Amino acid sequence: MNILWLSHLIPYPPKGGVLQRSYNLIKELSKDNTIDLVAFNQKNLLKHIYPSMTEAISDSKSALSSYCNKIHVFDIPCDTTTHGKKLLAAKSIFTFDPYTVNWLKSTEMDQFIYKLSNASNYDLIHFDTLSLIPYKKYFTSDICVLDHHNIESHMMFRRASTETNFIKKVYFYQEALKIQRYEKKYCPDFNLHITCSHLDSKRLQKIIPKANIVDVPNGVDTNYFKPDDSATQTPNSLIFTGGLDWYPNKKAILFFIREVWPTLNKKVPDICVNIIGKNPPQELVALSKNDSRVKLHGFVDDIRDYMNAAQVYVCPIDDGGGTKLKILDALAMSKSIVANPVACEGIDVSNNSDVLFAQTPDDYIEKIMYLFSNPSESKRIGKNSRKLIESKYSYDIIGKNFRKLYHNLLPQSTKP
Repeated sequence: MNILWLSHLIPYPPKGGVLQRSYNLIKELSKDNTIDLVAFNQKNLLKHIYPSMTEAISDSKSALSSYCNKIHVFDIPCDTTTHGKKLLAAKSIFTFDPYTVNWLKSTEMDQFIYKLSNASNYDLIHFDTLSLIPYKKYFTSDICVLDHHNIESHMMFRRASTETNFIKKVYFYQEALKIQRYEKKYCPDFNLHITCSHLDSKRLQKIIPKANIVDVPNGVDTNYFKPDDSATQTPNSLIFTGGLDWYPNKKAILFFIREVWPTLNKKVPDICVNIIGKNPPQELVALSKNDSRVKLHGFVDDIRDYMNAAQVYVCPIDDGGGTKLKILDALAMSKSIVANPVACEGIDVSNNSDVLFAQTPDDYIEKIMYLFSNPSESKRIGKNSRKLIESKYSYDIIGKNFRKLYHNLLPQSTKP
């Protein structure tokens, strides 16, 4: 099958949530299909990894060429000017389409896709996010699939509900209404919608009741993320991972540091927390300078040594959408996890079996102290975590089902 994969990012390197999903699904799909990749370059995803964009794009293309036949990369227009995103966000208040869609509108991309649609013959076109729908008009008679990494309107409604700044709250709410209107208008045009979880499928079905929706869960490369039994754990150590310029991660770690950490470090004098993620907020930087037990590491290319050394993985995320790949990675590494239930949405975890749920500061303190004091219980939870990943979330399993799903979309007459 010849597949055109339209992407809102260059799906490499697979470091962090959305990159891991796109990279691994392309890798799995390429096993018995030919894929052409057309992608926007989200510079913020690459600039902390590579010394220059030229090197970033060159390295990414080289790596992805193992799975993609042709690769084309385009700049995002609002990334090319100073304060471009802020200006576009302000302008989008007065447009019918939401900022979420306006963000990826590009004349250069539009012209390229138009020419490509006339010159190439694809069996299926994969749209990797709702924001790419403006390019659907060139594939009216083709099999088209839309991937929902999150249910965008639901995520924005949630963000609006938790925002304390009144002006931002109003902005996010009107953006959520626009996105939902856009979903209702354009999503029915797709042959298939794929989501990250059954929960997201139910959310999307409420918006577009007659849509064909299938779960294709986020997964883990279980050969890469696996526990090292020979590693030594640091006593009374915690770990949090995630890019700190992504608002749910930033909000979560600031909640933890402000509301949980002061009590924990009084109760456990030798406690430490390793925080891994790019662009930490200034409040966190200042705290780390005054408290040596708060260790900031910025972006880390390989987090496995840090994960192996930590006793407890904390994830106080209570915002955002989709499924959190950081949770899947931690489960695969056999970590005992203390997390907000929202952080585990869409993942088949069970409280007190393979994760401990917490919501209030007292919850986090109680659960973390419990795991510190009961290493055998922590080990039991870690073993259950790994078993869950191996049974349901390995990309070997997900990839096989994913390829079959796309193959079954072909008309019977064209199947080999």
